[in-house]
Amino acid sequence: MNTALAGWTLEQKVGQLFVCGFHDIVPDEPIKQLIQQYHIGGVIYFRRNIGTATQIHSLSASLQNMASQQGLPPLLIAIDQEGGMVSRIDGEELSQIPGNMSLGAADDLELTAAAATISARELHALGINVNFAPCVDVNNNPRNPVIGVRSYSEKPETVGLHGAAAIEAMQAQGVAATAKHFPGHGDTDVDSHYGLASVPHDRQRLEEIELQPFRYAIKAGADLIMTAHVIFPAFEPEPVPATLSSSVLTGLLREQMGYKGVIVTDCLEMHAIAKHFSIPEAAVRAIQAGADLLLVSHTLEDQIAAIEAVRAAVQQGRISKQQLDAALERILELKARRQMDAPPASEAQLAALLNAHDTETVLRRIAAHSITIVKDEGQLPLRRSASAVEGVVIWPQVIRRTEVDEPARYQVNLAEALCLQGLPARQLVIDVEPDELERQQTMQQAQEAGFVVMVTYTAAGELPEGQALLTKTLHEHLHVPFIVVSMRNPYDLNAFPDVKTYICAYENRKYAVEAVAAVLAGAATATGRLPVTLNGQYGVQI
Repeated sequence: MNTALAGWTLEQKVGQLFVCGFHDIVPDEPIKQLIQQYHIGGVIYFRRNIGTATQIHSLSASLQNMASQQGLPPLLIAIDQEGGMVSRIDGEELSQIPGNMSLGAADDLELTAAAATISARELHALGINVNFAPCVDVNNNPRNPVIGVRSYSEKPETVGLHGAAAIEAMQAQGVAATAKHFPGHGDTDVDSHYGLASVPHDRQRLEEIELQPFRYAIKAGADLIMTAHVIFPAFEPEPVPATLSSSVLTGLLREQMGYKGVIVTDCLEMHAIAKHFSIPEAAVRAIQAGADLLLVSHTLEDQIAAIEAVRAAVQQGRISKQQLDAALERILELKARRQMDAPPASEAQLAALLNAHDTETVLRRIAAHSITIVKDEGQLPLRRSASAVEGVVIWPQVIRRTEVDEPARYQVNLAEALCLQGLPARQLVIDVEPDELERQQTMQQAQEAGFVVMVTYTAAGELPEGQALLTKTLHEHLHVPFIVVSMRNPYDLNAFPDVKTYICAYENRKYAVEAVAAVLAGAATATGRLPVTLNGQYGVQI
């Protein structure tokens, strides 16, 4: 046993294996209880914990002070700040980091590293020392409902190179990076937040595609690797997800691939786990399988039950004391290596960082390089109509929020952006799933426009039927320039393959929207290339 652990109680050791969430913008009673009584090793922030930059900075400092007062090591303070549509912090004060597929379409490793540097620099100043990013899943399934634009590409090498660039840049700023979701969540058609998926491919195929980006991540020195709640029969003969499989976590990741860092589970409250295993039993089985850190994000009762179950499993011999100590040593080594006990940035330093002038230039450049013209039959650039009739932008308004489908709170109006480019236009907001009446009303207004830009939006999988029907109807009946712009999922084209002009933007956020307007107006050239295959006619271009 490591002599540094000699004075630790079992309760302290087990608590350090847990990262838990809570539900306020200040330390509430549940998180106080988890730190003070259960000695947890880390916390995770969600949007429910996010207010202003100053508030986040204060929250982090308060939590760290609480752990210090208990004589505990510094907390891991984690967040899913992937960029793009998975950005827990997405306000006006912090930079709007692009998502992975935007970076894949730009396909410039220096820009990927620059984006990761900006993100990590800001997170570190806020007292956040772990980012559960980058996602290095290979998105080779157009129907994937949970990965989609969170992936750089369908090409394993491209994903690996960009993932490694992000990891190295992030960790250079003192923020631990996390490659996820091992061994790969890209070729699934089930969202593990809601169900249990299986990837049925043989070992050779998995080695060539799914595992390749993780090899890049390991070589880049990724501090953490997050597990997938997905079944892999090629590696695990029992019908259990990778998170609970010793064959996957110990046999494959530790022994065959040589990973020596921290293995963290995806949240054990996700339905892929919780609907098939009790959360306390899943926590025990994950540690037995080889996980070091257990993520339980939402419910105090589940968090306490999981901690107590692991403690009992050690006392009963189901988890050996040697395995417990090995996991704890990896966690403590990570905390020391990233200097998580260093004094936090001052509020003055935070303010200076948030007012830095170089970040917007970089982020605008990434957006400009990501916009992809998939097809255009002579309709671009748009011109002001001879009769001075304004154009119409049809915009599906994203208002529903889930774990991985989080609308930007500070969207830019595409019609206003076109007006700034000299193209008068007004924005017509519709539901993400417009019904027949809304489609008819939209069609009537579009017929009176000088040009029409149809924005499509779907998180992943197939485009909502209402948007698909509206787009087809507009294409068939309009006699003015008609442009379709997907503002997230590039595969939307497959619902209306005959449209004349189709542009991919990969996210519906400020810089992407403004870059689209510049391309539509002819003020900028679209240089992005498809990072995925849309169909037999439009294949991957990077």
